[in-house]
Amino acid sequence: MRPMRAFHSDQFILPLPPGHSFPMSKYRLLREAVEAGMPGLRVAEAAPASDGELALAHDPAWISAVAEGTLSAAAEREIGFPWSPRMVERSRRSVGATIAAARCALFEGEGVAANLAGGTHHAQADKGSGYCVFNDVAVAARLMQAEWHRHGHRHGRRLLRVLVIDLDVHQGNGTAAIFRDDPTVFTLSLHGAKNFPFRKEASDLDVELPDGCGDAPYLEALDAALAQAWARHGEAPPGLAFYLAGADPHADDRLGRLRLTAAGLAERDRRVLAALRERAIPVALTMAGGYGREVATTVAIHRRTLELGFDSWQRWPHAPAQSAP
Repeated sequence: MRPMRAFHSDQFILPLPPGHSFPMSKYRLLREAVEAGMPGLRVAEAAPASDGELALAHDPAWISAVAEGTLSAAAEREIGFPWSPRMVERSRRSVGATIAAARCALFEGEGVAANLAGGTHHAQADKGSGYCVFNDVAVAARLMQAEWHRHGHRHGRRLLRVLVIDLDVHQGNGTAAIFRDDPTVFTLSLHGAKNFPFRKEASDLDVELPDGCGDAPYLEALDAALAQAWARHGEAPPGLAFYLAGADPHADDRLGRLRLTAAGLAERDRRVLAALRERAIPVALTMAGGYGREVATTVAIHRRTLELGFDSWQRWPHAPAQSAP
């Protein structure tokens, strides 16, 4: 059997100062865990997103400022990373990994593919924020729509509707802002009500959860949100989904404030993936946030997401690959 595809960008390590809160090592550790223990996944290095691809969701002035290193001190503080050439390359390749996963899922008939990083949902059109420089899901969604439209005669329809299921513990404010007036992209965010960002943007469907929320109420809220999303799509179901499977709702997460167990997070992933598979909606997985007190805890949660993604990929009714755009 051919393997499920996954893409990485962890070769670009940012020169962060000592004591920095971002767990940069988790991406390498996750890739190594996948390569050592998940022979059903084939991991490849992602290509960088081009300026033209980034401009589908970002202002050219923002792309230039990042690429040329002319960010203001305030802009760097809001991102949370000091500028460096590695930051630029890592950010481009994180977007490229989500683009590659979306292409595999949608155009190559795979149904499920993954980015071992990604989910940079705080980046808006004209700025970065919260460890997010470019919004990988927004860029990939717009690019897949363009490529679908360009080859629409092959698919029997010209409009690709996209569903973003954002289950990072922090609201996907950047994604919501980028797609605010776009009826072709439905944004769903299930997140901590009192957590970052403290000024939230309106998604198509926001579900706010109280501090300390555990497995049972979380899964009940998720089921209700998914049911509402399907109902609101009616006769025009999405043709592609992006799933931000954050590890940060876990009880041990330093930034999460919720109380989900590893088993609860696995059940979350299982329900989302089953719902997409049952509706034959291809999905690109991204790992999104995870700030466990022990990095091994975060890596284990991400790996379990990939295991469940692989299980869903195995059950997917694989169609012959379509011609790539």
